[in-house]
Amino acid sequence: MSLLNSLFSGVSGLRNHQVMLDVIGNNIANVNSIGYKGSRVTFSDTFNQFVRFGTNPTEANGGTNSFQIGLGMKVNSIDRNWNQGTFERTGVVTDLALQGDGLFVLEQNGERFYSRAGTFVFDSDYKLVNPQNGAIVQGKVATDQGEIPPGNNLVDIRIGQELRNLPAVSTTLAEWGGNLDSTSSKTASDIYAASGNLISTTAVNGTITEENLVYDAFGTAYNLAITYEKTAADTWNVNWELQDPDDATTVYADNSAAPDVIVFDASGDLSTLNGAAYDATTNTINVTYTDVDFDINVEALTQTSSSTTASSSVDGNREPTVVNGTVSVFDSLGNPHTLTVSFTKTSSNNWNWRATVPEASGTLTENEGSIQFNSNGSIFSITPATPNLTFNPQGGAAAQNIQLDFGEVDGFDGLTQTSSNSVVSALSQDGSSAATLSDVSIDQNGYLVGIFSNGFSRNLGQVMLATFPNRNGLASAGDNMFSVSANSGDPLIGEPGEVTNTTMQSGALEQSNVDLSEEFTRMIVSQRGFQANARVITVSDQILQETTNLIR
Repeated sequence: MSLLNSLFSGVSGLRNHQVMLDVIGNNIANVNSIGYKGSRVTFSDTFNQFVRFGTNPTEANGGTNSFQIGLGMKVNSIDRNWNQGTFERTGVVTDLALQGDGLFVLEQNGERFYSRAGTFVFDSDYKLVNPQNGAIVQGKVATDQGEIPPGNNLVDIRIGQELRNLPAVSTTLAEWGGNLDSTSSKTASDIYAASGNLISTTAVNGTITEENLVYDAFGTAYNLAITYEKTAADTWNVNWELQDPDDATTVYADNSAAPDVIVFDASGDLSTLNGAAYDATTNTINVTYTDVDFDINVEALTQTSSSTTASSSVDGNREPTVVNGTVSVFDSLGNPHTLTVSFTKTSSNNWNWRATVPEASGTLTENEGSIQFNSNGSIFSITPATPNLTFNPQGGAAAQNIQLDFGEVDGFDGLTQTSSNSVVSALSQDGSSAATLSDVSIDQNGYLVGIFSNGFSRNLGQVMLATFPNRNGLASAGDNMFSVSANSGDPLIGEPGEVTNTTMQSGALEQSNVDLSEEFTRMIVSQRGFQANARVITVSDQILQETTNLIR
């Protein structure tokens, strides 16, 4: 009987070491399978035959142990090793590798599977799929506003037509930031100082013209052309007009019935000045038009027989301050328009602002105001408190309101006024042209982010993951996929990140976690175990042979 036991024990050893070798062979075969998790075999003994039972100790004798003979061995378990595999960079956006315990959720023919292999592509229907078997990656799909729905309800990840195209969005808000130099000079012209000589030999009704640029309170430049017309000996009319500096067309002229008149004395110095615009207090000619308000001072003019040298300077030739910032805004048809906001200094801590668009773009109203700053450089007040432009674009687009956000009162998040250089720019605007999807990226939290042809981006969906109470209970379904079994527990669906303790790496794949050196070592152990059990059978057979030969 004992000889038969050793035979059967040897057979169980052969059979089960073959199972071990099968597992090792499968591990080695899958050494390059994406996301593959290696398996291992553990053994245990089977039933034992009692030769003698043990006895209890007595006062006279000690106890004795049982005598048992084992009846062979069996496979105790075949466990999967879920240790993390290494990552291989591929550069393909839809290749996804998982760092942590989660698994991708896939659906094929109405049946749900789970996998660590992240070799995915978009098919012709824009579904994210496993290209090997067409299993569809599960997750959440964004609304056409780019919002990911809450919860963990899974659907096929598909980028539909409504997500691949962005409609035009008209601009409603433009935020501004930067600095206005507190040491800047005033913008509007104050004094136009005429100087030089008017030649006395000029004939009656003869004229001498002199020009220079002047600026209004919003930085608009005008060409001031002054014509000195001789009406009698030593007497000249002063005629002036504001012209467009580009084409010299007249914008505003002095058409008063009583022109300004200057009279020179015998020595050629100015003796009298009078006229409708003459201000006796300042001894100047006042020019007022819309946002233009400055004085013409002619006290330095002379009249001699020398050549004409009439000239002028505006505010001592100081540079007028005009700080411009531009941004492209969009109308309801998606057409871009250049919106320029100009800032001009009116006095210490006080600035004007004016918004303009090119004439070909349309018209703006409610497009000017002022900003007052505190002594620390923050905004004290904005007029109007909430600048809101009305833009009527050309080309059939709808009228729209555009709010300008210059920053908060007493805050430093928008415009400031310090002694630094003046630099103003638009921080953002909320409009866009119509666009199509040009690229997709996937972040570590599984969000599919679409990049569109107009430079905008928004969420398209999110890849969801599953975790299990017992991953070793999952049943392998082939194609690097697993299915739920009786002891795996129900899947816990969650977002990558803290919920699943798993993050995602785009452009990489998790490699097999099979360690070849360890597998070859196990192969040697399996081989030796097989050989030893085979030798037990051989020796048992020889002993049986000797036993049968006893009857000769």
